[in-house]
Amino acid sequence: MEEVFRTNDPVKLSYIEHLLAEAGVAFVVLDRHISAIEGNIGIFPRRVLVAQGEIARARMALRGVEPG
Repeated sequence: MEEVFRTNDPVKLSYIEHLLAEAGVAFVVLDRHISAIEGNIGIFPRRVLVAQGEIARARMALRGVEPG
């Protein structure tokens, strides 16, 4: 699996998840539940990973979305 996006912004993460799901790209979000440890202050970014064979489709689905 390879990381295709990283963000601290929960709204942007939701948008990224929507774009990937709409494109039919399977993905995994890592560090989603770290907020329980960090106290919901948002310092740890959530990472979105896709399988090697889906990277091109994922990048196409996410084109134009500003990182971060």
